[in-house]
Amino acid sequence: MQVWKFGGTSVGKPERMHSIRNLITEDSGRKIVVLSALSGTTNSLISIGESLKSNNDAEANEKIDSLYAHYQSFIKELYKTEEGYTKGKTIIDNEFNFIRSLVNIKPFTLKQEKEIVAEGELLSTQMFEAYLQEEGVSSALLPALDFMLIDADNEPVLSFTEEKLTAMLSQLEDKQIFITQGFICRNPRGEVDNLKRGGSDYTASLVGGAIRAEEIQIWTDIDGMHNNDPRIVKRTFPVRELTFEEAAELAYFGAKILHPSTITPAKMRGVPVRLKNTMEPNAYGTLIADKTTDSEIKAIAAKDGITAIYIHSTRMLNAYGFMRKVFEVFENFKTPVDMITTSEVSIAVTIDNAENLDKITAVLGQFADLEEHDRNQSIICIVGNFMADKAGIALKVMEAMRDIPIRMIAYGASEHNISLLVDTKHKNEALNALNEGLFKFD
Repeated sequence: MQVWKFGGTSVGKPERMHSIRNLITEDSGRKIVVLSALSGTTNSLISIGESLKSNNDAEANEKIDSLYAHYQSFIKELYKTEEGYTKGKTIIDNEFNFIRSLVNIKPFTLKQEKEIVAEGELLSTQMFEAYLQEEGVSSALLPALDFMLIDADNEPVLSFTEEKLTAMLSQLEDKQIFITQGFICRNPRGEVDNLKRGGSDYTASLVGGAIRAEEIQIWTDIDGMHNNDPRIVKRTFPVRELTFEEAAELAYFGAKILHPSTITPAKMRGVPVRLKNTMEPNAYGTLIADKTTDSEIKAIAAKDGITAIYIHSTRMLNAYGFMRKVFEVFENFKTPVDMITTSEVSIAVTIDNAENLDKITAVLGQFADLEEHDRNQSIICIVGNFMADKAGIALKVMEAMRDIPIRMIAYGASEHNISLLVDTKHKNEALNALNEGLFKFD
């Protein structure tokens, strides 16, 4: 069995849902299909929630009516028979009746906020499954709220998903296609919640890992993960193969097509992940697996919103214990560190969440000297196969960057990553320079 995930743009129009139906039925294998909400729906639901939090019920009702009208138009084009349309109308009426019922709940709390946001996935999956039934496809709906659970640390409980999902599938052995919701889950209190990081991609990976799927396919509107950011760099190309480690590095450092959390469950269970393009379904895409080609340099990604902090020990040489004290501060404020460079008496680190920056620097200042930190920085990550016995890779990178100021360099901690810190004003120039310097173009 495979797991296929389709995002909001892939289900955002009736004709897109028709195309997905063709895709999933042309392939004869059994599969679980994970769907996001229709594009724009989640933002609309968040906006409705904001009006309700502000006690602006009239505004909320206007927004609800507008979204309902969109779904009315949608189902008129989605279904081909009167019976199908009637089922679709019943689905949207039921879900919007629930949304409207939240207007009367005072105060409008985080619990209701999460319930209203979940409606996007509940709508899209029920509508699509009803469409498959209309088309005579052997299908069933698997409610994600029955098998997706997060713990007190907001981490998915994979063993729970495996147990519940296996039991559900054993009762539906005669079905070919299974539809489920991405993103949504329950928390330890049994309330509706969400996966936050990675959303529907994360759901697909968790489901794929839980059932030991043959393959997880993430369908988007671009043809796989590119070697560089196509919005900034003119000449890019899809990378055919990546290891789990390479893909995770690229995702963490800014490749928008994939969230870094997505890779973990698939890697744990050894399930390959393939990135595919709904607009070009026959294209190879990008395959992420345990092994890959031996190409030295695979791809480049960039992460913005970085702050660099420069920390100097007041004890000068041989200041043992200094680094432990520094990183305890970041741990206490739950602030991850991206890059680290060190000398005998100094540490430079970068963070991508500056929410607690003033508190962090206040505590660090009690035992260290601080330079003025640099905001508006970008980390550029070059990913590939950088085994220790390979020579000349760093030279190629530095040569490509010869005209661009570099603030920090991290190389050697990973066999898959060279990271450079540059001022964000130089990011576009750096990405283009690295693209021309590191890749061969005909």
